[in-house]
Amino acid sequence: MSAYIIPFNKINLTHLPEVGGKNASLGEMFNKLHPLGIEVPDGFAVTVESYRHFLSHNKIESTLSQLLKLIDSKSLSNLPQIALQCRTLVIKAVIPDEVKKEILNAYRQLSGNQHNLSVAVRSSATAEDLPTASFAGQHDSFLNIRGEENLLSAVHKCYVSLFNDRAIKYRIDNGFEHMQVGLSVGVQYMVRSDEGCAGVIFTIDPESGFENAIYLTGAWGLGENVVQGAVTPDEYWVFKPTLAEGKNAIISRKKGEKEHTMVYDETGETGRPVKNIDTPLHKRSSWILSDSEVLQLALWSYEIEKHYALAMDIEWGKDGITNKIYILQARPETVHSQREHGKVYTYKLKEKGKLICKGKAVGKKIISGRACIIHSLSEAHKLQQGDILIADITNPDWNSLLRKAVSIVTNKGGRTSHSAIVARELGIAAIVGTGNATQLINDGQIITVANIEGDEGNVFEGMVPFEVMTDDLSKVPKTDTTPLFILADPDRAFELSHYPAKGVGLLRMEFIINNSILIHPMALVQFDQLPESPVKSTIAQITSGYKSKTEYFVHQLAESIAKVAAAFYPNQVILRMSDFKTNEYASLIGGQFYEPKEENPMIGFRGASRYYDQRYLPGFGLECEAVLRVRNEMGLSNVKVMIPFCRTVKEAEKVLQTMETFGLKRGENGLEIFVMIEIPSNVILADKFAKLFDGFSIGSNDLTQLTLGLDRDSEIVSHLFNENDEAVTTMIAQAIAAAKNAGIKIGLCGQAPSDFPEFSQFLVEQGIDSISFTPDALLKGIENISKAELKMNLIK
Repeated sequence: MSAYIIPFNKINLTHLPEVGGKNASLGEMFNKLHPLGIEVPDGFAVTVESYRHFLSHNKIESTLSQLLKLIDSKSLSNLPQIALQCRTLVIKAVIPDEVKKEILNAYRQLSGNQHNLSVAVRSSATAEDLPTASFAGQHDSFLNIRGEENLLSAVHKCYVSLFNDRAIKYRIDNGFEHMQVGLSVGVQYMVRSDEGCAGVIFTIDPESGFENAIYLTGAWGLGENVVQGAVTPDEYWVFKPTLAEGKNAIISRKKGEKEHTMVYDETGETGRPVKNIDTPLHKRSSWILSDSEVLQLALWSYEIEKHYALAMDIEWGKDGITNKIYILQARPETVHSQREHGKVYTYKLKEKGKLICKGKAVGKKIISGRACIIHSLSEAHKLQQGDILIADITNPDWNSLLRKAVSIVTNKGGRTSHSAIVARELGIAAIVGTGNATQLINDGQIITVANIEGDEGNVFEGMVPFEVMTDDLSKVPKTDTTPLFILADPDRAFELSHYPAKGVGLLRMEFIINNSILIHPMALVQFDQLPESPVKSTIAQITSGYKSKTEYFVHQLAESIAKVAAAFYPNQVILRMSDFKTNEYASLIGGQFYEPKEENPMIGFRGASRYYDQRYLPGFGLECEAVLRVRNEMGLSNVKVMIPFCRTVKEAEKVLQTMETFGLKRGENGLEIFVMIEIPSNVILADKFAKLFDGFSIGSNDLTQLTLGLDRDSEIVSHLFNENDEAVTTMIAQAIAAAKNAGIKIGLCGQAPSDFPEFSQFLVEQGIDSISFTPDALLKGIENISKAELKMNLIK
């Protein structure tokens, strides 16, 4: 091996001092993971020794050191001037002939018979890609470099980039001695993702830190657009445990706009080797990868994470000419690995704000402040400490600027973009990919950034009042009674998986249909029979890209269920089949064609009675197909199903028979089917219902209204609604006793156990197995259960 050049096939992690973090990792993967089938493009490293020799040959090391000591490390007021002087010194310096010779020899060997081989030239610092400091984006990389002179020029520019304002500031912030940081340069075969696609992978969910999900993003063309946040990419989440079992483990996906495509500039019109073009509409509406390609990349990422024993941040590219996929680089993930665990902060708006725009949320926070629109660094002086930065896009040159901001809002970008990564490192909230924030927000306007609703972030007018609650999860008491969640929003599942709930006692399917699917199931089943109308056109538009209208429903529902099931795996997730009332179904797109008008929908055509009725039977079939896909194809067999509002034993038998015809047979592949106890008939005949089902779940709201004979939606009689009423508690006690007698599990879903300690005590005394709470009520609910159990033990 030369002092100046080391080929990738001779590099591993022990060579980090010689070739920097990025090249050491590339060599490690090339040698250790390539035998497992993971493709890594070949290349070589121009060593740190080459850089040191460059400095000594030009006699500039001492001058650089003296200049850097002059920087005011507190105010950084003279950073731009000092950095410019440093770069000027490096630019005027020349690469020694002996180093040039070895670089060109290595390039010729890599090229083989290919004239002017296209390569990627990437900076690789010795303090880079560490578990505690990524240095991501601080130093320059150059794509599609062809020819010997261009290669030498790119290597020289990498040396210059060590003295960018942003790189100098990053070293100051992270306590690195400037002249102790050495720079190597990686020269790597250029994957033709300009003709294909590329992106970024995190082996944990970057927002929540959920460790069992691989998060993959990408867009058409070279991956710089994804890294820089210049486009809104496609997003995929893959579940590790079932991926390892060979299942179709894609549990969620979201299609991005992919507005631009970075390609080679063969004409030279831009003066750069690459350029951005507008992505054609048909490609913007298409997924960048097939499911098998997503799973292949996820499996490679899983193997890389296992090899390094660390959560990883990975770049990938697909060669559009050969259709081969490659891993381009991998570094340790540096945000969640450094984060304090155990404490959670819950933010809540005290009143509703007027929405300005929305985008993808980065960080769970609310922050108010003055909006400052910055179009370029020439306007950097406008941003004051404590402002909310509004921009089209940010890049690494903006890093010193971003530290003044309390929040970032951008038009472009995804969760792996520069803006998102910096926001996580700084611990501030950001909203990326809004599309038009710079047009809708006024410069100097007071705004509130609220990232509290799943993965969506909202920007509101003015200073909207909010509160922050802090909880230490390490101090939450353990209980014999199982605490579970009531969930409606799958996008919150990963975040909530860190809480001390032992699964989900009630996942409401109708909320998923209402928020993610939007369309009445029967309008999809009978799409061709719909009259020509704006409704039919809307349905066609929403479902474009799917092989059928019904596949749209099954796909969306299955992935929403899967995200929740994955978050709490292997703990149970009890999915309640749809329980819309007719007036609620009618409000779905196309619903007006299928729903009758009822005087009292609350006790009308709802729940179990719909499932075997010809008016909805095919729609129920789609629900069952989605559940089958989650349990059998995705491998998430922790999903159980629950039947709501089942009035009679005969109806229960009909529903179970109907489910079996659709492939959901009780006991098959461990399938458990529960029934809601929410009608007096369920309690009166509980022993007979227990023979048909694996468990009960008491729906205390409906049971209260039907026991007391009142409409819970009526304000006039609302004062009579009381779950603590003796008639209701008698019903609940009978249901629990019947379940115990039959040897099946029974839980309760409702607000009362978190609101009233005495109600929790009553349930615990009766021997209930589990209690389900909404996320905001969980911790208080567990506290009430703990007190009740303690009291019982004292009495004993």
